[in-house]
Parts: sequence; structure tokens; C-alpha cells
Amino acid sequence: MARMFDYEYLSQEHLAGFEHYKYSSVDTNPLSIYVMHPFWNSIVKFFPEWVAPNVLTFTGFMLTVLNFLLFSVYDYEFRASSDTFPKNPPIPEWAWLASALCVFAAHTLDGIDGKQARRTKTSGPLGELFDHGLDSWTTLFIPACLYSVYGSSDYSIGPLRMYFCLWNVFGMFYVSHWEKYNTGLLFLPWGYDLSMVVATLIFSLTFFGGYSMWKFDLPGTSVSAGILCEMMLYAGSLGISLPMSFYNIYKAYKDGTGKGRSFTEANRPFFSLALFFTSCMVWIAYSPSNIIVVDPRAFYFMTGTVVSNICCRLIVNQMSDTRCDLVHWILVPVIVALGIVLCLPAGIASTEKYILWLLTGGVTLLHIHYGICVVRQMCKHFNIHCFSISKKED
Repeated sequence: MARMFDYEYLSQEHLAGFEHYKYSSVDTNPLSIYVMHPFWNSIVKFFPEWVAPNVLTFTGFMLTVLNFLLFSVYDYEFRASSDTFPKNPPIPEWAWLASALCVFAAHTLDGIDGKQARRTKTSGPLGELFDHGLDSWTTLFIPACLYSVYGSSDYSIGPLRMYFCLWNVFGMFYVSHWEKYNTGLLFLPWGYDLSMVVATLIFSLTFFGGYSMWKFDLPGTSVSAGILCEMMLYAGSLGISLPMSFYNIYKAYKDGTGKGRSFTEANRPFFSLALFFTSCMVWIAYSPSNIIVVDPRAFYFMTGTVVSNICCRLIVNQMSDTRCDLVHWILVPVIVALGIVLCLPAGIASTEKYILWLLTGGVTLLHIHYGICVVRQMCKHFNIHCFSISKKED
């Protein structure tokens, strides 16, 4: 069984780059500096030093997966909080509280894993890759769960607009690592801690007030709570995060502190992402069954999984200081599925959903295989264990 996870995705160049890697980041977020870090410094002391940091990281990630699965059961079509779909029973009140606790715990564990690594003297490239790789998948789970608060109809936004919101979140996470790919320095985005705190607050308020509390328009406008959330998301990303990333890269080139890559080399990481985005847009535009409405959750999950895989490969490149691949092989099944869908006869348009499910299952297995193999390969190379602290490290 273990042999199937012995495939070596990392080249010797990657591994050599990891040997010389040193973590370097900048965090200027007041919320992080004055609130979250003091809180995490206190919480981490409750964990024994024999607990491996990656255990905390993986536990936090699984809590976000649990959240997504919970809402997949009670609100698969994102209609439970929409009054225009009365046949769909509302999400149980306890689920909102469970979600708030899961997000809070996940955020806390994600905040203390690095501190636990420093306490136990086990800091290294595997921990950062493991942490950021899982975070790249979490960018799907948290926003998708929040969508269930507002629903896909009244006082909210439709599945297509939510899909663009997800791409906005995916894109900003990807840009932060593209920024490090070119500057060598990770500028921690302000939006992460704020978004996790806000998500916890929204789930908590929904537990006490019910989803109906979000069914309102701002006074004197036609801007609903769901649309307001959408606007704030774009304002924070496109108005603050993206301009800051461009400025940081510009400054690194101007000061000579960056990687000094040419324009084409600096933007090479975007080719696969752009190709995938284009493929998804073509699929949605020419979908025989309007798939983004028929099964938005599966389409969201497929998209988030592929983006996470592309992002993980960028993280590997920026940490090992190696050249980014132009096209990633995980796009092959996507393009094949798209070609089949576009050739479907009108009479069997319902088959499209099953093609999407097959593709989603396939890319998920490929992504998990990639992650496990990379972790095992790094553990073998550095002679360490992922989920335990070896005697050598003590």
C-alpha cells in the first residue's frame, strides 16, 4: 500500500533548494500583532512539547474539512437559507455553533503550529510547506461554508457570482506566494486573520439570530447583506491586497532585493492558473445543463482542489528557489472532461453532472497523492517524521 505513495514528485534540484531554505516573512497587521499573536503565545503553552507541530496544522485543516462536509449534508445546493426554496429544510441551529467553534479552533491551531515548532526546535521547510499547502485548500472550505449563511437566492448572490468570489480568494492567496516567488519574502496578507475572525463571528451570530437575520437591504439601497459581503471581499482584495503585492514586487526590483527575474519568468506561474480559469469559464459558458446552477458545490470543490494543487507547486518552487513549471499535468483531466462536455448531445445533457463528479473525484485523488508523496519524500530526505518528533530533533 505504501508503495503507491513512493512516487518522487520533487527533483534533486528541489531538495537541494529546500536544504538552503530559510523562512522569511513580514506581518504588519495590527490585528495579528496586538491581538492574535499574544493570544496564541498563551495558548501554545498548554500543548506538551512532544506534540508535533504538523499534528496541530493537520487537525486545524481537518476541522475546516469537517465544516464543509457538515454543510454538504445539510445544504448541498446552498438553498437551505433561501426563503424562495421552501422545500429545503433550514440548517440546524447547532450546526452554526459547531461551525463557529471549528473555524475558531482551526484559526488558533494554524496560528500556534509555527510557535510549537520553535518551542520544540523542529522548524524546517517541511512544516512551512505542509502548513501553506493545506491553507491553499482551506481557501475553498471557509468561503463555501459562509455562502450557506446567505443562501443562493433572496438577499444574496447567485452561484456564478459566488464562483467569482471564490476565484478572488484563490487568486489573492496565489498572488501572495507569487509575490514571494519574486521577492523571496512572504508578506502575510492582512485579510487572513480578519476573515477568520469575521467568519467565526458570522457563524456565531447566525446561531443566536438564525439565517433570517441576514435577510435585509441596507437602508435606502438595494444592497443586501450578501451583496455587502461580496463588495467588502472585492474591496479588500482588489483595493488593498493586490496593489500592495504589486508595490512590494516593484520595490524589490527597484532596491535589488528580489530575485531579479525577467518579466516573462516572473509571471510564468500564472500560465497554468490562467489556462485553468479559461477552461472553467468556457465550461460554464457552454455548459449543456448550466452546471454552475445544477451542481455548484461540486464545481466549486473541483475548482478549489485544482487551484490548491497548482498553488502547492508554486510554493515548492518559491521555497526551493527553482523555476516554475509552465503547465501542470493536473490540468490534463480537466481539459479532457471539458472536451467531452462540449461534445455532449443535447439529449443527454444530464450526463454532464456525472462527468463533473468523476473529474472531481479524480483530481481530488491526484491532489492527495501529490501531497502525501511530497511529504514522504521530504521526510525521507531530511530523516524526520511528519507527525512525530524524532529523537534526533530533541
